[in-house]
Amino acid sequence: MALKRGLSSAGVQRNRAFGSRFPVAILIFFSLLVPLIFFVGRGLHISDENDILSSPGEKNVDWRERLALQHVKSLFSKEVIDVIAANTNDMGPLSLDFFRKNNLSASWKVIGEKTSITDKINFTAVDARQETPKVKVDVSSGDHAQLVDPAKLARRQLREKRREKRANELVQRDDESIVKLENAAIERSKSVDSSVLGKYSIWRKENENENSDSTVRLIRDQIIMARVYLSIAKMKNKLDLFQQLQTRLKESQRSVGDVTADADLSQSAPEKIKAMGQVLSKAREQLYDCNLVTGKLRAMLQTADEQVRSLKKQSTFLSQLAAKTIPNGIHCLSMRLTIDYYLLSPEKRKFPRSENLENPNLYHYALFSDNVLAASVVVNSTVTNAKDPSKHVFHLVTDKLNFGAMNMWFLLNPPGKATIHVENVDEFKWLNSSYCPVLRQLESAAMKNYYFKADHPTTLSSGASNLKYRNPKYLSMLNHLRFYLPQVYPKLDKILFLDDDIVVQKDLTGLWAVDLHGKVNGAVETCGESFHRFDKYLNFSNPHIARNFDPNACGWAYGMNMFDLKEWKKKDITGIYHKWQNMNEDRTLWKLGTLPPGLITFYGLTHPLQKSWHVLGLGYNPSLDRSELDNAAVVHYNGNMKPWLELAMTKYRGYWTKYIKYDHPYIRSCKLSE
Repeated sequence: MALKRGLSSAGVQRNRAFGSRFPVAILIFFSLLVPLIFFVGRGLHISDENDILSSPGEKNVDWRERLALQHVKSLFSKEVIDVIAANTNDMGPLSLDFFRKNNLSASWKVIGEKTSITDKINFTAVDARQETPKVKVDVSSGDHAQLVDPAKLARRQLREKRREKRANELVQRDDESIVKLENAAIERSKSVDSSVLGKYSIWRKENENENSDSTVRLIRDQIIMARVYLSIAKMKNKLDLFQQLQTRLKESQRSVGDVTADADLSQSAPEKIKAMGQVLSKAREQLYDCNLVTGKLRAMLQTADEQVRSLKKQSTFLSQLAAKTIPNGIHCLSMRLTIDYYLLSPEKRKFPRSENLENPNLYHYALFSDNVLAASVVVNSTVTNAKDPSKHVFHLVTDKLNFGAMNMWFLLNPPGKATIHVENVDEFKWLNSSYCPVLRQLESAAMKNYYFKADHPTTLSSGASNLKYRNPKYLSMLNHLRFYLPQVYPKLDKILFLDDDIVVQKDLTGLWAVDLHGKVNGAVETCGESFHRFDKYLNFSNPHIARNFDPNACGWAYGMNMFDLKEWKKKDITGIYHKWQNMNEDRTLWKLGTLPPGLITFYGLTHPLQKSWHVLGLGYNPSLDRSELDNAAVVHYNGNMKPWLELAMTKYRGYWTKYIKYDHPYIRSCKLSE
């Protein structure tokens, strides 16, 4: 056969890299199998000897074909022969090129090839029943011509084109799918907060984006798993492993300590991580039990959750305490001013322009505070932004502890042409327990137990009492004096009440021109998205509250309030306050504080002001609109983050510090700084 001769002349040889170790049987197998398959595929179409072309050069070929056909049925089943015939029709005669291109590995090569093996093949297909036209195809450098059925050739080319087109479509579809998956993964990754992801594998490095704290987190994860296996080792009496885990655990704990960043770790940290990883791998091999490990981790999680809740309660308590504690610098300032005040002669302790204190035609402000520095900011900011400071009168009330300091500060730093007067709340003789329900309640045994009993719970889980309402500020009458404004200033018609944690940024005289429409209180409402309505302040399960108030009524804010004292007296606002305060002696209507009784007392008697007059939230909300703050007449640091505390938000502190004279000798001596 031509194919067999081609194989013999081509000489398929094993690559020298493998030498002569390749089995000779493989070579023999290929030399026999290829022509046999070819003969079978070709010979299956031969019906008898007369159909075979009998040119002189093909006699040997015909003889060998006949010989192969005599034994082919003993070698292959009918199904196999049919498959070989079908594939021969579709794909053409087998050749060495087919094996060289598709079947031989890179370690094989063809040597001694002078002419293509396909040039040696003279293939003839004969149909026993019908003669089909043949096309003679010339092959360059060939000695013989190959006859091909044109219809079969066309079908074969069409099939190849379809296969190629289909392959291209599949490749394109795969590329599009990959792009879609990549884009979807990118979008999902954008929504993931990588700062909370942890590396929980302690035996292998996960495919994840490393960040600056990955090593610290890995050490902490190792510590968690070491504790789990430590407990299991003790339970299973694996004492040697228990000792190893305990030693590595102590080393890792000392290594990480309170460190939060990789840069702060010691140089020996990587070695300790490696050592711990080896011990954990050993522990996993000896001790790993899914149920046990899961149970231990669940118990650790529950313990950690309880610790977190406990720490949150402690944090809440401490933040409340810190918010109402006077910093050392302000305490120092108050002490120094007090000492110097009482060294003054009585005639030098008086403020000028006292005749303005009862003039109803001027702009009067009420400020009740025990914080000298905070009060100075309120007065200074108001005077600085006033169009005519000479028409402004400030009425300050403080306690006896800060009375001297408050007087001394404004004697040394008078508010320009404005009038100022300082009073001591303890000198208001009319303000006693027989007249004031709050004072009477504060002197009761129940209230003393609530505030001062040693074994009283001090956590948020202690019952219905909220920690923030057990703040000592509610023991001070300065906080409740706002309900007695007509008694404190009987000669005035209107007064603007200001808290000491506000900053004035614009002239406020326009508030006196606002028509309150017969209402007593002018205030900014706070029932927006971030604030609460009446049902958040009052106990509507109590029939007295449910019967008299709307739970969806809009609340309002203390801090900057315009009070019409004439209407106050007409409507007996103080009497209304006393009535409800007496009913709340057992604190069942509302908790302690001044806003809930204020909402009750001025219910239906409050006129809403434009929100730009008073912007709240600088003491707790970090996402306030900067343009609203800049355009506000008054900004209010309501909340725990007061501007004079270290826990104040830095981004808002500048509104307050700009009105403090940090170069003042008293402030410098007490080390108060921005």
